[in-house]
Amino acid sequence: MTSIHQRYEKLETERTPFLTRARECSKLTLPTLVPDAGHSSSSTFDTPFQGIGARGVNNLASKLLLALVPPNSPFFRLTVDDFKLQELTQQEGARAEVEEALSSIERAVMSEIESSSVRIATFEALKHLLVAGNVLLYLPEQGGMRVFHMDRYVIKRDPMGNALEMITKEDISPETLTPELQMLCDMDPDKDDGYGHESVQLYTRVIRDGKNWKVSQELKGKEVPNSEGTYPLEKTPWIPLRLSRIDGESWGRGYVEEYLGDLKSLETLTQAIVEGSAASAKVLFLVRPNGTTRARVLAEAPNGAIREGDAADVSTLQVQKQGDFQIAFQTAQEIKERLAYAFLMNSSVQRNAERVTAEEIRYMAGELEDALGGIYSILSQEFQLPLVNRLLLQMQKQRKVPALPKGIVQPTITTGLEALGRGHDLNKLAAMLEQLSQLGPETLMKHMNIGDYISRVGTSLGIDMKGLIKTEEEMNQEMQQAQMQQTGQQLAPQAFDAVKEQMMAQQQPQGNEEQ
Repeated sequence: MTSIHQRYEKLETERTPFLTRARECSKLTLPTLVPDAGHSSSSTFDTPFQGIGARGVNNLASKLLLALVPPNSPFFRLTVDDFKLQELTQQEGARAEVEEALSSIERAVMSEIESSSVRIATFEALKHLLVAGNVLLYLPEQGGMRVFHMDRYVIKRDPMGNALEMITKEDISPETLTPELQMLCDMDPDKDDGYGHESVQLYTRVIRDGKNWKVSQELKGKEVPNSEGTYPLEKTPWIPLRLSRIDGESWGRGYVEEYLGDLKSLETLTQAIVEGSAASAKVLFLVRPNGTTRARVLAEAPNGAIREGDAADVSTLQVQKQGDFQIAFQTAQEIKERLAYAFLMNSSVQRNAERVTAEEIRYMAGELEDALGGIYSILSQEFQLPLVNRLLLQMQKQRKVPALPKGIVQPTITTGLEALGRGHDLNKLAAMLEQLSQLGPETLMKHMNIGDYISRVGTSLGIDMKGLIKTEEEMNQEMQQAQMQQTGQQLAPQAFDAVKEQMMAQQQPQGNEEQ
């Protein structure tokens, strides 16, 4: 039987050419992102002569992060079919209440994202996607998100691009292992054999088995006890991502690889300009050997000093290559403009503000979709959708959100341009009200449920509507109180006149008797 370690080495050969290109792209952008094999914390990395590669990757990753995980509004929607809703509630006016409940779940999921390290890990993953083209995400039960770099995992996909098998490789310090695992690795902490200085490799294998994922672990060629488990197919904590999809390949290609030629050319030109400029900036003074001017006297003389000598004995040596530098500089500027356009560095969609509006986020998402050729749509389906499914499962287990009934209500999570929050619903409601207002206020009030409309507007804005809008019972009660008060005010003068007449009738006989 093939061990997990042997299976990892077999799949590693397929990864080699993709990893080599990823390291080449990393050297021209962010050298520390995908370093060479055998690196450590003490390794030094060469910095590129040009910085537009690093700025471009960081800029594009920041815009993708803002569009994929916006800070102000949910990037997904929970919807339910109208027929199932009517069948479940047995009434037609229940959509506002259901939408309000689903909106509260959306806010709870976004609060979970903000309170954990999901956003930070997502930014790291996006940089790896742009440079290396591949990354593996893991969402543990305790919360948060881990990022496995390309050199730390292998993957096998089917011709449709679906992941079939994933194996991760981790270097674990022996001190962190339990005594049982230390015995499994044949380690004795009492012996002075270098224990604690060498790490052990932990392999985790995730393989697809029907509608589930089977998980197992191996440590030093031995199976880890109680490490086997299963996960639902659509709610797995393992999310493999790739930026581009090519039929027949298990690995993707990075965005930087498409512009690797421009980056190489710019690196060469920038290096030549920098080194040539340094050489041109060096000035040497030559003194005639048989002249009257002494080189030592000239070198030791301070600025503005008076010394005996002949100016004809001194000449200046300097590289006269300004024309060649100008050609190189113009070519480098043209390449920079192309790269700036490719990495959306000339875009001014986002304002320099702490909070951006949903409309700005939608505009930026549209720009990313147009400029990157569908990359945003790919990430919305392969990243956002599994992320939300996994977070919903975790929060349901932790009783942070109610469990959605299976078979009765099947929520669909819409991602991408259609669901960057619920702003689209607000625009549709406003357009409908504008069209219906032409019928007149009386007709509008007669046919339109104002309470339901207000609830939907609040839900579209992401506001918790519980207790904010009055119920029909509260409005009927207030109406009855107002009617009673109005009736009392109307009867008050009549009652006063009646009492006055009665008092006068009582006083009239008394006056006659006195007479």
